[in-house]
Amino acid sequence: MAEGLGLKGPRGWAFRDVSLRAGAGALVAIEGPSGTGRTCLLLALTGRMKTREGHAEVGGLRLPRKMAAVRRIAALGQVPGVSELDPSLTVAEHLRERALLQRRFDGSVRALLRRPGTRAAETRARIAEALTAAGLDLAALPKGERTSVRDLERLEALRLSIALALMGRPRLIGVDDTDLKLSDADRAEAWALLRAVAAAGTTVLAVCSEAPADALRLTTVGTAATAPAEAPGTATEPGTTEGPDAATGPSPAEEPAAAAATGPGAAGEPAAAGKHAAGKHAAATEDDITEEGAADALAETGRA
Repeated sequence: MAEGLGLKGPRGWAFRDVSLRAGAGALVAIEGPSGTGRTCLLLALTGRMKTREGHAEVGGLRLPRKMAAVRRIAALGQVPGVSELDPSLTVAEHLRERALLQRRFDGSVRALLRRPGTRAAETRARIAEALTAAGLDLAALPKGERTSVRDLERLEALRLSIALALMGRPRLIGVDDTDLKLSDADRAEAWALLRAVAAAGTTVLAVCSEAPADALRLTTVGTAATAPAEAPGTATEPGTTEGPDAATGPSPAEEPAAAAATGPGAAGEPAAAGKHAAGKHAAATEDDITEEGAADALAETGRA
């Protein structure tokens, strides 16, 4: 759940007046062109950026007050500049690195006292579980687990980033540029993967240029916020009605465009929320990322 959420940087509002209710296991697509505050909203709802107005609640934790606690239950898949895969490392190295980080930062004291053989078996089981959930078959890769990230196809890299995020068994996962440079077939596979993750109970926030019809959608554009008529998960601009005859809302020259989202997953336990607004030139900078959020994001890559 979020109400009136907004983030303002030195150059204006990245997003504003965000209000959305999504249940646990919902697939939420933040749709729109690059530069309209999509990634900032993703990072804010996963506890990596501090908002300036309004509030949100993720898994019962209030933002921005409980950002550190939200980061413990919200993981990031691929987010350029924040949680990118290292192209020089192999798939196996990424998996081992994440397993070590998970044990170091999230493991209980009792788990650390277990026998090395027991811990190793548990780590292998967790990696296998994450790979299965992400649909990544190591045997199908060019060099198996020794394949370098630079040699992965984009869809394979997406699957690996999802697998790494799932190793922490989070309640919320954020993924940026979900459909960037994917063919139609690969895009369909990517959304099928995210639907499966959501169906297993993990809420998914996915930034994209075009959302699937069955997702709970937030649509942002540089000069307006729009919504497809009569589609599930539709975002509706204030001052309009849903349907083919909807009137246009306020001009962006008068005020920032805004959109409210409703659709599948709106009921049940609150997991994330948003009514999205982005000005034409609005943008947030790295100064809006808290030191703790930046440290946690770097820790997810293993290079803090």
